[in-house]
Amino acid sequence: MRKTKPLMALLALLVMASANAAQADDYTSRNGGPSASQMVGRGTAAAEGLAFFRPVLSGVLYRAGFKGGDKGRTGLNDAQRKALCQAGFSSARYIDFGKNTAYGTTRCDTGQISYAPGKSTRPADVMREIHDIIKTPGRGPMVVHCMWGVHSSGAISAMALVQFCGWSEDRAKAYWDDARNGADCADGCEAWIDHHFDTFEFDPNLTLTAAEKAAICPK
Repeated sequence: MRKTKPLMALLALLVMASANAAQADDYTSRNGGPSASQMVGRGTAAAEGLAFFRPVLSGVLYRAGFKGGDKGRTGLNDAQRKALCQAGFSSARYIDFGKNTAYGTTRCDTGQISYAPGKSTRPADVMREIHDIIKTPGRGPMVVHCMWGVHSSGAISAMALVQFCGWSEDRAKAYWDDARNGADCADGCEAWIDHHFDTFEFDPNLTLTAAEKAAICPK
């Protein structure tokens, strides 16, 4: 009997670890919002070759970049799109740099994902789609990515936190800076993010309920 208790304890730990791993890989769960450490950490990529895959709004919005950068600006390949689709994502946006990217819809066993461009200096259409994801039961999240996962995808993410979670611009800009991973900005980072927020306007039509905010906004 004395040997049985340690074995049972070990099995319980293994089950708990397995449950935690499954939970960590559930990109669709609106579970009360990501922690600050999750938002600026390295994250767990839903597709091979992506980097800095981090939550912004739980079950609704993630951000990412490419390992080594997307120097050809070709964007997500077919395998990456299918992996994101299988993980439950319904949408992907290449922010600012996808000039050589073939966009469109990719289908998988669990549904489909649409892939389209986006602009960090014209964010309104991305905000509208994020709102639609929040308001559509069962619709999977969006991932916004840029070449490295630092500047442009971060700007869209910071704007989404202002639009949907009531963050101040100062707080959102501080988040963008914290998640920048020390990357340089051509004209200075404070000027860079200030310029981008100059192009953003809060849309009062994209409202959320208190319950919706509680389910997705950062803790």
